[in-house]
Amino acid sequence: MEDIQELKPCWSRTDFGEIERSKGYVTFSLTNGPEYHVSQIADAVVVARYLSATLVLPDIRGSKPGDERNFEDIYDFEKFMKSLDGIVKVAKELPNEISIRDLAAVKVPNRVTEDHIVESVEPIFRSKGNIRLATYFPTVNMRKTAQKSSVDSVACLGMFGTLELQSEVHEVVDSMIERLRTLSRKSDGQFISVDLRVKILENKNCHRSSSTGAKSCYNAEEIALFLRKLGFDTDTTIYLTQSRWDNSLSVLKDIFPKTYTKETILPEEKKRKFLESEDSEFEKVIDFYICSQSDVFVPAISSLFYANVAGKRIASGEPQILVPADIPGTSAAVTNYLSPYVAKKNHLAYSCFC
Repeated sequence: MEDIQELKPCWSRTDFGEIERSKGYVTFSLTNGPEYHVSQIADAVVVARYLSATLVLPDIRGSKPGDERNFEDIYDFEKFMKSLDGIVKVAKELPNEISIRDLAAVKVPNRVTEDHIVESVEPIFRSKGNIRLATYFPTVNMRKTAQKSSVDSVACLGMFGTLELQSEVHEVVDSMIERLRTLSRKSDGQFISVDLRVKILENKNCHRSSSTGAKSCYNAEEIALFLRKLGFDTDTTIYLTQSRWDNSLSVLKDIFPKTYTKETILPEEKKRKFLESEDSEFEKVIDFYICSQSDVFVPAISSLFYANVAGKRIASGEPQILVPADIPGTSAAVTNYLSPYVAKKNHLAYSCFC
């Protein structure tokens, strides 16, 4: 599965026109992991640009109470500011004279449209002057639509051109990828990443959709058989998004002995900070960026994580994404299981990159 030529952004800075004078503030938080962050950033940038408002740098809130971080704990603040220069005005925090209590809460659907902003957001913003935005996700798919909008270029920039990891997190991800490549000497340094998390697999709703018969996720044994039937060698190195080893993964390791979780790959001196608690924001970020850069990505779980990792891979010319299935017989062609996002070129990323 060869890399294809890296795509180039379809948008340019000349698409945007001059930034209007700021008329108020849009605040928001990043929540639930990097697969949500890219969408939340895109929506906030679109809304702030449309309203000619100043975007306030978000904080980052994990899935557990009290798990809060500053934006710059994970992302490169300077890169973020530079990427939006002349597009949206960004402030590090609200001015002292504006109280958080005075902000009007506004919910917007992921991939917010111009019509929705006009009908449901702009009237509140004009009335209150400042708003707090929250993105909700009616769907986890990221398929492109035929409908064109004046906000498309801004949304593409927000989703694919603003977020980079801050240096320490970047170095940890790079060191883990380097370690995985070192362990993959027999396969020319190539490795597979698999989004497989035991907690989600244990969810009784995970296994089969009664309406379609399609499975929404696959366990370790099913992934092992899938990869074996596609012809992957037993020397293949596999990185799992599961943070700590679970006995249910042994069946995968029996077939592919070079199967690792982050607790065995993460540099020892970084474990206390980056492997500090189950399901931490750092762990999710590490998974997202390793899965975006592996030689092959296999989403054992159908989710927004899969959809946004796919977008990042497509944008960087690494479309080797295999969607698991129960393969009849003993073997099958890899190309039969290429992600529809890639095979049909129907991912939103193909609207943003040419």
